Amino acid sequence: MSTRIYLDNNATTQPSVEVVDEMTRVMRECWANPSSVHRAGGEAKREIELARELVARLVGCQERELTFTSGGTEGVDLAIRGSLEHFAQTEPKRRVLVTTKFEHSAVRELAQKLAKRGTEVVWLEGAADHPGTPDLDALEHLLKKRAPEIALVTLMWANNEIGAITDIQRAGAMCRQHGVRIHTDATQWVGKMPTSLATTAVDLASFAAHKSHGPKGVGALYTRRGVHIVAQIYGGPQEREHRGGTENVAAIAGFGVAAELARIWLTTDGAIRGAAQRDRFERALASATEGVIHDASDPHAARGAYGTRLWNTTNIGFTRLEAEAIVLLLSERGVCVSAGAACSSGSLDPSPVLLAMNIPPELAHGSIRFSLSKDTTDEECQRSVEIITQSIHRLRQSSASALPAS
Repeated sequence: MSTRIYLDNNATTQPSVEVVDEMTRVMRECWANPSSVHRAGGEAKREIELARELVARLVGCQERELTFTSGGTEGVDLAIRGSLEHFAQTEPKRRVLVTTKFEHSAVRELAQKLAKRGTEVVWLEGAADHPGTPDLDALEHLLKKRAPEIALVTLMWANNEIGAITDIQRAGAMCRQHGVRIHTDATQWVGKMPTSLATTAVDLASFAAHKSHGPKGVGALYTRRGVHIVAQIYGGPQEREHRGGTENVAAIAGFGVAAELARIWLTTDGAIRGAAQRDRFERALASATEGVIHDASDPHAARGAYGTRLWNTTNIGFTRLEAEAIVLLLSERGVCVSAGAACSSGSLDPSPVLLAMNIPPELAHGSIRFSLSKDTTDEECQRSVEIITQSIHRLRQSSASALPAS
């Protein structure tokens, strides 16, 4: 039995046993091409439509409003480029893309690429009272001034690094009032928080199965009825001509099972208990290691049962240390976490999200994300605090001994 403690659930989650069993069954019994007109093809097609029904039930929308994709990144790409190309054909004056520097790289890097190719990208500033989220007052001002020019506003619902929750309903209501389309990257939200896209003022929402105990390589894009996008993958009429290519039937079936399990879990108080567990974990860790919590919660905001931060996420900065060294040492000691930074060509760059929050670079360099799951136990949290504390102490001693004598 493994003694590994996995605290990197915002990167991916372990597929549920029920998901693996369903995918195995479908690969054995329903392996035909779902576009084929014979009975075997029809059986595979029914597996896809059953999964679509279950995913639609989780996110609160109509089944025909869902397009299955290869994951969250493709969903983002289809929403953004599909919208820009649609307006290029129908309303050429709408050429502006509005987003933030807090977005996942799937949005942020795509926006940067599009800007180099001539798309005007407006980067919203962050909210002063809610770090890691956009200034929605600034968005409202922009909409009043330039709504006829804006093709799409894209804002993430819950931040993958610090858990900050954006008031998507408010942002969407403002966009709707001004006749502007809005997309949300809901990858970290769906399956962890109650969702009703039918009653949320968004036009497009992308998400992935593997963030809520489903398989990798499959996700979905919600497209509100009446919203038109241009396909980015051609080659067949699949998915209502939004995405060509033979569907991954087994993965989609696994997505359906994961969605139903998440829907059932969300009827419990699991998210509230998870938030309490996360708070105990981060307080114990920050106290024992003198770590700095990058807390996105706004103490003055109207707080619901879940607060203003995703229940499973904490990000802590450790001064005078490099995140890469922390991650590697913890991995050796059986604790899986991730850095709020990426290792590139042997050098560690601070997370753009943390820098956009005005976190000092020296602190961002040593920032670690811990993300729990619905299956994380109190015992795992307690044991991980001990291991992390010991590891931080060792690294700080090594760092101090490496300093040149004065």
